[in-house]
Amino acid sequence: MVEEKRRKQMTVAIYYNSGGILLGLKKRGFGEGRWNGYGGKVKPGETINGATRREVFEEAGIVVGGLKNIGLIDFEFVDKPGEVLEVHFLRILDYYGEPRETEEMSPGWFDLDKIPYDKMWPDDIYWMPMFLRGEKFGGRILFKDQDTILENDIRPVNFA
Repeated sequence: MVEEKRRKQMTVAIYYNSGGILLGLKKRGFGEGRWNGYGGKVKPGETINGATRREVFEEAGIVVGGLKNIGLIDFEFVDKPGEVLEVHFLRILDYYGEPRETEEMSPGWFDLDKIPYDKMWPDDIYWMPMFLRGEKFGGRILFKDQDTILENDIRPVNFA
């Protein structure tokens, strides 16, 4: 009998334009010390877009306007064999307000050719270029630990 894995829906949202990309430096918890997009857990009863808007407001103090779904990756960790993090990647098309530091994250702008991959999750180098080109992507990443990828299956995909 195959054991069904518990899926946790999560979101990552990123704003970028020709002038640069907005990332947040995680100040505590899972991913602490890494630059990342804004996002987090989808609560029961929330939609992906609703959770994204809530998380971005909580972490950056900005109100998200339009969103575009760009990617979907299943993340698994060897030390949590029964769990899959189903992460939805969204592009923030516009927002209102000014990004500010919160208890969770500190905002930073980067030129598109100076994205700090060495201070990000090791998988970002695989999907971020597709994200920035507007290509839809999907797949699966298996981590040994938070710094070591054992399996990487990220590829362009077609989905609605």
